[in-house]
Amino acid sequence: MKAVVYKQKGVFELEERPMPRILDPRDAIVRVTLCSICSSDLHIKHGSVPRAEPGVVVGHEMVGVVTETGEAVAGFRAGDRVTVNVETFCGECFYCKRGFVNNCVCGGWELGGRIDGGQAEYVRVPFADCGLDRIPEGVSDEAALFTGDILATGYWAAKIGGIGAGDTVAVLGAGPTGLCAMACAKLYHPAHVVAVDLREDRLALAQREGFADIALNAAQTDVAAALREMTEGRGADVVIEAAGGRDTLQTAWQVARPNATVCIVALYESPQALPLPQMYGKNLTFKTGGVDACDCGEILRLIAAGKIDMRPLITHTLSLDRAMEAYDLFEQRRDNVIKVALKP
Repeated sequence: MKAVVYKQKGVFELEERPMPRILDPRDAIVRVTLCSICSSDLHIKHGSVPRAEPGVVVGHEMVGVVTETGEAVAGFRAGDRVTVNVETFCGECFYCKRGFVNNCVCGGWELGGRIDGGQAEYVRVPFADCGLDRIPEGVSDEAALFTGDILATGYWAAKIGGIGAGDTVAVLGAGPTGLCAMACAKLYHPAHVVAVDLREDRLALAQREGFADIALNAAQTDVAAALREMTEGRGADVVIEAAGGRDTLQTAWQVARPNATVCIVALYESPQALPLPQMYGKNLTFKTGGVDACDCGEILRLIAAGKIDMRPLITHTLSLDRAMEAYDLFEQRRDNVIKVALKP
């Protein structure tokens, strides 16, 4: 089968690989019908994910059809349309039982980094009863595509942010993850969802699709001052940092009001620091890390109900044969690319 493989730092290649097979009774094999390129794939390519192993098939955001299940898989059978979770988790360990599936003792983020992922014709999914979710009738592959990764991240960020009705939520970064966070923040009925980015095309999309009602270009606006002006001098009640830029962590705490929650879901390419003396007295709560992607079933129900629709993020769809062209398109941001999908 064809698959996109991480060869070494800076090098991905499309090559022929053996078909995956059941290795554990809890495994399932999924025929991939649609996958996407994620910014995290670029982090792997650039060598910023030390756990990623050369030789691995990349890709961790996909949907497909189950073709085979191990004898211990109870919840799925051949023919089921499914989303695949970015996290590999057992559902039984100390962390899984508390919903902290990113820290599962058996996995965490494995697919497309440490074990073969889904930018391929087929993928093996460990712990299939946890790692798969059935796509509801009437929900397209395109509508379900982001469920297991960036939409799960956006949902998780809004959830741990503790957003209340009437809050002002600032989302730094109007890329795919930030847009998903905005869409999920709106589920909590805030007074304002404010998109903050440097690119007018992304800000325009955020407002055009209704993900945010206010857009601030950080290159042209004093974001902290603008947020204080719309909140009677306080600042944002919840800040979601999904940009991962050189200075965006500093912006995140600066635009937050005292006693706010700052959720950091960005993946940085260099170490970050908090200037604690300058922050003293703001009494901020920080929540950080990789997504606990254990709400995918609920996300799919919201998609089926018309409450979340992230299909506008798919700006290009190319065949898997053109994967290297797709990566070039995504990495160079030609044509103002938001998300590129691959169809095996």
